[in-house]
Amino acid sequence: MSGKPVLWQHDDRGVVTVTLNRPDRNNAYNDELIAGLHEAMDALAAVDGLRAVVVRGAGRHFQAGADLMWLNGVRVQDHAANVAASRSTALAVDRLNRLALPTVALVHGFCVGGGTGIIAACDVVIAEESAKFAISEVRWGLTASIIFPQLNDAIGVRQLRRYGLTGERFDAHEACRIGLVHTVVADGKLDEEGERIVAALLENAPIGITETKQLALAHAFGDVGGGTFESLVANHAAKRQSREAEEGLASFAEKRSADWSGTSGKN
Repeated sequence: MSGKPVLWQHDDRGVVTVTLNRPDRNNAYNDELIAGLHEAMDALAAVDGLRAVVVRGAGRHFQAGADLMWLNGVRVQDHAANVAASRSTALAVDRLNRLALPTVALVHGFCVGGGTGIIAACDVVIAEESAKFAISEVRWGLTASIIFPQLNDAIGVRQLRRYGLTGERFDAHEACRIGLVHTVVADGKLDEEGERIVAALLENAPIGITETKQLALAHAFGDVGGGTFESLVANHAAKRQSREAEEGLASFAEKRSADWSGTSGKN
């Protein structure tokens, strides 16, 4: 069990802990981690009496976005494989966003790219003071399109237009100011504050919580489906196979600045 990319367990209160478990890759997501998230959510749906979910990362960081080595491998596959990868990733975040149980994310270290989508899909987010954040896809010639609905709900279009365009890194206090994080705690205090929030959730009516969450989502950006969902998936997949992505991912692998001059007008 410990070797799986996503771990989950629940206690006698019905509180589930889901752990992203690729610490050697800073919990960057690949097809196995995404499949692990789906497997975890399938397993949760089969257990009665669950009350809350805590999401955290193993090792030094919460989640470092996409594993760019894996992403580059997907990029050179055919269009169908790229669409499938984008759809599976988008569905994982969408399922987390719609989970009937209340979700609490405990963030330490880096939370970038897709990691920001994961926490935007959670109901309560607590971060250590030293945590760092970025919506960094544009740095590598990619787009974060499949997590735009959740990010728009969390930080609003105005802040997404800044941080989604600049790709700049920001700290936990700025993440709190813009709404990506609810509470910032001193390093080492994540578990204590997480337990306080979980205890508050457990005091409340389970069905009332589920209905409140469902009704809130019904009036949110994150309530996407049908053509809107598919258009985001299509954009995400197509951009991965673009000339910009080829250059951006090469610059990452070669540890150099990207040269965008030869990519203008080429998708």
